Amino acid sequence: MTTRQYELVERVLSYQPSADEALLNRAYVYAMKAHGNQKRASGAPFFSHPLEVAAILAEMRLDDATIATALLHDIIEDTDTTRGEIDALFGREIGTLVDGLTKIKKLDLVTKKAEQAENFRKLLLAISSDIRVLLVKLADRLHNMRTLGHMKPAKRKTIAQETMDIYAPLAGRMGMQWLREELEDHAFRWLNPEGYAAVVDRLKMLRDRNQGLIEEIESALLKRLEEAKVHAIVAGREKKPYAIWSKMERKQISLEQLSDIYAFRIVVDEVIDCYRALAVVHTTWHAVPGRFKDYISSPKQNDYQSIHTTVVGPRHQRAELQIRTERMHSVAEYGVAAHALYKDNANGTGPHNGVLPHHESNAYRWLRHLVDMLLEGDNPEEFLEHTKLELFQDQVFCFTPKGRLIALPRGANPIDFAYAVHTDIGNTCVGCKINGRPMPLVTELRNGDEVEIITSEVQAPPSAWQNLAVTGKARSAIRRATRDAARAQYGKLGREILERAFSRRGKTFSEDAIAQALARLSQRTAEDVIAAVGRGELASADVIKAAWPEDTPSETPKRRRKVKRADEGWFDL
Repeated sequence: MTTRQYELVERVLSYQPSADEALLNRAYVYAMKAHGNQKRASGAPFFSHPLEVAAILAEMRLDDATIATALLHDIIEDTDTTRGEIDALFGREIGTLVDGLTKIKKLDLVTKKAEQAENFRKLLLAISSDIRVLLVKLADRLHNMRTLGHMKPAKRKTIAQETMDIYAPLAGRMGMQWLREELEDHAFRWLNPEGYAAVVDRLKMLRDRNQGLIEEIESALLKRLEEAKVHAIVAGREKKPYAIWSKMERKQISLEQLSDIYAFRIVVDEVIDCYRALAVVHTTWHAVPGRFKDYISSPKQNDYQSIHTTVVGPRHQRAELQIRTERMHSVAEYGVAAHALYKDNANGTGPHNGVLPHHESNAYRWLRHLVDMLLEGDNPEEFLEHTKLELFQDQVFCFTPKGRLIALPRGANPIDFAYAVHTDIGNTCVGCKINGRPMPLVTELRNGDEVEIITSEVQAPPSAWQNLAVTGKARSAIRRATRDAARAQYGKLGREILERAFSRRGKTFSEDAIAQALARLSQRTAEDVIAAVGRGELASADVIKAAWPEDTPSETPKRRRKVKRADEGWFDL
């Protein structure tokens, strides 16, 4: 059922009483008229799409400018409206947001690798200027995925792959777990229909067998917590098909071996109550070894906090539990969008001037870090490699000897750890100690490891480390260091060759002389010329000729030599 104009406005006013009601009504009417009789692939009016995107963002309790942007987000791309008209009617802030979304829509993120990488860079640049561009784009993608069945099969697969590769992981890294799960589930359905159907059938069978189990576990948890005087809200759910499928692949288990398909959330008032609830759970039911994680004391990089544990509960059924406070729950559900809510609702107001407090979000800092990396000048393929590794992998948390927490992708080793601490530490690394014991640099790190990196100033990273490192940051730094080392070697050799060649011609070697000839040598810098000579790509004679063209004779006279023929005596050749 399509959201109506008054319903959307009332929903925004319910959490942001100071919202500009006139702005929302103006954006609604303008977008509806601009899209006119346009239709979607399903046959529905096109305007139903921006309206539903706005409704999704209203559920996330975003500010009025973001909701207006959602209503207008397709208007430049799909109608005759210009950026100037948007600025004039709705202000420069909304015009900039709509323009950013228009640019994103033109990007193809599933083309061949080099183009995909370059477009991904453009995507991150577009969303890094204002996080609201990403939030609108994610809501836009969610509604498109909900209605993807109306698209042609080839287009459907392309959109689903792009969602699985790019937008779902981005939603996860921005802390919006519910959105990531729904995007992944829709994409899984179209990318692997057989796998999706198999999991759904298995879930239906287990649901029939375990009727009433979720309610039974909820009731048992609430009863135990009430007895311990821990005020809590308990909610249980069945895991999504893609979450189950990916766990089967990760653990290498079959559908028949699948047991812990139920997840329960315990939401309490205070942080101390999280640990009291944990004590109640672990003293009531058997905990599954190796399935405990405390993300409250060591939060994830996207600000996520919860205690995770798995127990064998009623009917001998495994159940995963997440224990968190109400605030942690909001951050877990809405990610970066939750920060404005908590910053401003403390004094009963809505988001301040419509601007999310980026500085409060580790997820936004992560996004800025990615953009900073692409501006360092690595080629697009290296950047894409780094970003995908950062997006897709789970994390382990390790410590320096001084107690600094370092978050790394699962499977990372001390080489990755060294580069995560600092690039210079990685470049000079010669060994490591893990928990006080000398260990190989290829040792896979585990949660809680204390890692000490041993360095030497005379060390340079071997190029083979590229194949050992897991993180994109480490691989990029190793490649850069390897290139720099090779360039320095060629530069040293090239300098020696040129100094000798200059001396033979009675010239004094200087980089200034070479700099004057860069255009004739088709090189960018004097260092490039020197390195090219060292690699054998450029002859020293050509450098001298380019530096002093006036000293070079147009034709070098041939050397005359005398020969003697037996019958005629000596003569010149």
